Amino acid sequence: MTGDREPSLVGQLLTVPNILSLLRLAGVPVFLWLLLGPKEDGWALALLVVSALTDWLDGKLARWLDQTSRLGQLLDPAADRLYIMATLVAFLLREIVPWWLVAALVGRELVVGLALLVLGRYGFAPPEVTYAGKAATFGLMYALPLLLVIQGESQVAEIARPFAYAFTAWGCALYLWSGALYVLQTGRAVASARSGVALCEDAGGEDR
Repeated sequence: MTGDREPSLVGQLLTVPNILSLLRLAGVPVFLWLLLGPKEDGWALALLVVSALTDWLDGKLARWLDQTSRLGQLLDPAADRLYIMATLVAFLLREIVPWWLVAALVGRELVVGLALLVLGRYGFAPPEVTYAGKAATFGLMYALPLLLVIQGESQVAEIARPFAYAFTAWGCALYLWSGALYVLQTGRAVASARSGVALCEDAGGEDR
């Protein structure tokens, strides 16, 4: 039946949710420039808030408009990761966060990326986002703007400081934990694939 076929790449790109995801991706270099160039933290914070709102909105619209697509499932987490990594790099250069925290989170991304390559080599699709991964992204997307807010000695900064540290701690812990879960899933998938190949080889040997 042709009604169940996945729309073309262009067709998927031209949906409202995916256009919002593309706009979020386009905002990443602007966000970095605001943080590292003129250091317009207010505008950078506004852009980060808009990005978080569109992150929520594109998922809702995809379900309401029945425009869920494979491309959207790839673009949405990619935009989240790019914003998180860009913010961490900018914060590192401005000495807002310590280097070891950035190294741990960037290392997590490298390990997960390697796991995805391994899964692809064995013919597996990328695993679905776990609840731990969603909670980690939620925590970090709140932590990062709060870390910008607390730069300074204002009353708002004093009030926001404990919330910023709490969201940062929980977000980072869950981010690392979700990465470990992806690695475990990859290990199990590869082990099952190898055992299946071994069984086929044994069966072929018996036939001979």
